[in-house]
Amino acid sequence: MSEPTDTPTDAPTDADRAAVAAQIGRRPRGLRRIAHRCPCGLPDVVETAPRLEDGTPFPTLYYATCPRLTSRIGTLEAEGLMREQTERLGTDPDFAARYARAHADYLADRDAIEPLGTDVSAGGMPERVKCLHVHVAHTLARGPGVNPAGDDTLARLGDWWHAGPCIDPGSSGRGDPTG
Repeated sequence: MSEPTDTPTDAPTDADRAAVAAQIGRRPRGLRRIAHRCPCGLPDVVETAPRLEDGTPFPTLYYATCPRLTSRIGTLEAEGLMREQTERLGTDPDFAARYARAHADYLADRDAIEPLGTDVSAGGMPERVKCLHVHVAHTLARGPGVNPAGDDTLARLGDWWHAGPCIDPGSSGRGDPTG
């Protein structure tokens, strides 16, 4: 398999919904579209609605679903990368400015769908780095150069997709989108 690239985004199919359910262990909520696909063809980032079906605000617009990807991100979080990047916000004015632009970009993307009336985005933006999963998902969904925390984290992840599909896309059980 090759490295992730700018992959076309699309409305989720029933197979996509089943794959995401298998990846996250539950029926996906607020699923709007597939924001990025792994080189194996499965979704690895989804875009969620700013409000869930019951009206609850859900500010996490881009959500990483691939368990291999999220596991590797979790390892980097445990190793202190969030702390390192948060410290960098105070010492690297360029990184801080790009991070502030990432926050504005995230809000603009979300508000273009449905404004929540808040400037809270996700992942601690713009003051701190709180969740690397959000930042990697933002980077994969929008491409490199939009979120410096996501770019930096993604560069450290390695080839999470190399072993092939993270789930069996033809299986049922946990992949049942009805929950």
